[in-house]
Amino acid sequence: MSVNISEIVQTLKADNNNIVCMPSDTVYGLFACAFNRQAVERLYEVKGRDENKPFIILLASKEELEKFGVTNLSEVAQKILQTYTPGSVTFIVEVQSPEFEYLKRNGKTLAFRIPDDETLQSILKETGPLVAPSANPQGLATARNIEEAKAYFRETVNLYVDGGDVKGEPSTIVDVSEEKLKIVRQGKIHINL
Repeated sequence: MSVNISEIVQTLKADNNNIVCMPSDTVYGLFACAFNRQAVERLYEVKGRDENKPFIILLASKEELEKFGVTNLSEVAQKILQTYTPGSVTFIVEVQSPEFEYLKRNGKTLAFRIPDDETLQSILKETGPLVAPSANPQGLATARNIEEAKAYFRETVNLYVDGGDVKGEPSTIVDVSEEKLKIVRQGKIHINL
């Protein structure tokens, strides 16, 4: 995939609530800055997503959890992070700060993932955390290429990045917010508890 990282970063950091469609290390996704409340709300509209269902947030490193007030992970959660990140494992943790209600969507947790992709890591280091749901309207199949994504979203997305066909599996989601770990979705990485 040949991408212009600076164009992607500029588009995401612009003050007009932009959305970028591009491949991640798992599937094509829609990306917006996590700390831009209006961009997050716009992404809910564009995707037609259930307003009570939070988006996964991509981070450049586990240290970025502190930006969300997450500083005291359980020993088990720390082990999961150490073993499976960066990579295709999303981890759900409790976030107590009321500042992030617009991300938690009436819940008490958020889902984070640290991708294992150099290009995406370069972008995240410049933009900060990004909300990153799959590139599909709710209830439809995830776009496998840029043509399918454009057919879904047309001009509602500000920038499309063509990464060819992507046949990746979604990430595995593990809830580490409580004492007992729970697999929410078995995906690309298989975890046995």
